[in-house]
Amino acid sequence: MKQQVLILCTGNSARSQMAEGLLRSLAGERYDVYSAGSAPSHVHPLAIQAMEQHGLDISGQRSKHLSEYLEREFDFVITVCDNAAETCPVFPGPARRIHWSFPDPAAFEGSEEEKLAGFIQIRDDIEAHFRSWLAGESIT
Repeated sequence: MKQQVLILCTGNSARSQMAEGLLRSLAGERYDVYSAGSAPSHVHPLAIQAMEQHGLDISGQRSKHLSEYLEREFDFVITVCDNAAETCPVFPGPARRIHWSFPDPAAFEGSEEEKLAGFIQIRDDIEAHFRSWLAGESIT
């Protein structure tokens, strides 16, 4: 049976959406992956574009409120922004909480090209964390 992973961020628009797509791509045979936010909005177009450039399509994902998952048991709850780590509710069951702090690419300023470069950098940072985590390295 696959382990259950929930990835949380405030807006569930960029970091957690990219993380959901990345982990599903890297280890979808081992994990069922979900993402949500405490104040969901929409999947950011630059997150979709950054993932497309990486060969992954997240355009079908939607922004979800964490309340959709409060009744589920998870093996891992991974927060990818500081605000979500502080406001995340306690999930029932054996969930191991992991926190990785990434800057919000939606807050980056500059031209569209510069903003996209920021999304790509965060995408690559998230992927590096997942690759280490999946290899069994201690990433907290």
